[in-house]
Amino acid sequence: MDRVIERKRGIKRKHIPYIVGATLFVILLLWVIFGNHASTVKVNREMVTISDVTRGEFKDYIRINGMVVPVQVVRISPEEGGIVTEKVAEEGQSLKKGDVIVRLSNSNLDLQILNAEAELAEKQNMLRNTQVAMQQDKLSNETENASLDVDVKRKHRAFQQNERLYSEKLISRETYLQSKEDYELAKKKQGLVSERLKQDALYRKVQMEQMEDNLDNMRKNVILVRERKGKLEVRSNIDGELGLLDVELGQSISAGQTIGQINDLSSFKVEAMVDEIYIDRVRVGLTATATIRLPQGKEREYTFIIRKVYPEVRNGKFKVDMKLDRSVAGQDDWNDARVGATVYLNLELGKPEQAVLIPRSSFFQTTGGNWIFVLDKDGSKAYRRNIRIGRQNPLYYEVIEGLEPGERVITSSYDSFKDNEIIKF
Repeated sequence: MDRVIERKRGIKRKHIPYIVGATLFVILLLWVIFGNHASTVKVNREMVTISDVTRGEFKDYIRINGMVVPVQVVRISPEEGGIVTEKVAEEGQSLKKGDVIVRLSNSNLDLQILNAEAELAEKQNMLRNTQVAMQQDKLSNETENASLDVDVKRKHRAFQQNERLYSEKLISRETYLQSKEDYELAKKKQGLVSERLKQDALYRKVQMEQMEDNLDNMRKNVILVRERKGKLEVRSNIDGELGLLDVELGQSISAGQTIGQINDLSSFKVEAMVDEIYIDRVRVGLTATATIRLPQGKEREYTFIIRKVYPEVRNGKFKVDMKLDRSVAGQDDWNDARVGATVYLNLELGKPEQAVLIPRSSFFQTTGGNWIFVLDKDGSKAYRRNIRIGRQNPLYYEVIEGLEPGERVITSSYDSFKDNEIIKF
């Protein structure tokens, strides 16, 4: 008799792989939906720098390097060219205004002086000869005028006699008319000669004045040429120190060529180079402070004011000139500063303001100030967080958003963290 076999209930062996697969799929799905997928890196806590986020006074300044230079530098440029025959002064020597620095020689200039003097002598001789000729001509004209005066008087006397004789019928009418005509002709000739003498006198006067003017101009020309000879001695225009002299004996120097400079040591200024990113914020009137060591060995803090901003940018920087703020007391020994000394300045760009601050550090090179690692409350982990940084000075960054005072952040280099978003200590 056949026996009915009952079907076993429960999970069969062949169903186990499917159940396990389904379970893993559900777990994976839950992990995708609810799990934390951020990449994590483990680091040694002692290998990173942890800083506090604080609220405090943010001083808007930058640190720049400057150099002490004379308040005025005068270029040495000879007005006349020539050959260097003597170097009277040496670099670093103190000079008074008018002191000779270099002596030059110029044979062409010597020849010009001789030619000018010879031409002047020739013109002077010509003027003297012309004056003698004009004087002789004047005397000749005066003699002629005197003869005409006598001739007019004689003919007038003869005319008057003939007029009386004619009235008495003692001479003919023709004789009378001839004497009258002779008198009138002589009188007319006298008038013409007098007019000619007046014109000659005016002409001689104008000619003499022109010749005198020409002669004066030639005298002035000779004086100027002789003065050019004096300019072969290159002299100092101010009291100061000979800072540079770039000439050698026998060297040919052209007129206007710069051969050196004189430093005006009556006072000093500071020249500094500023990064071009600040060109819109740096302006005349801003103040800067610096601690300078004087030659006597003492240190003193000085306050400077920007007096000039140069708009030209070279190699990513532009230049500013600063003068000492004389309104600040206790800076009288500034004139003891040494030319060429390096000055480290704190240039104030704005007034101090309260702000959220984090110390300036190397994390900025990796993040650009766009994010930072923030520690959790127990300090066991640090999470990446987006932030926004505003201004910065040599000590702090100003945090505009993303951080609160009291939080702690990692400020050391992020190069070893790569793209991880969680740091576990």
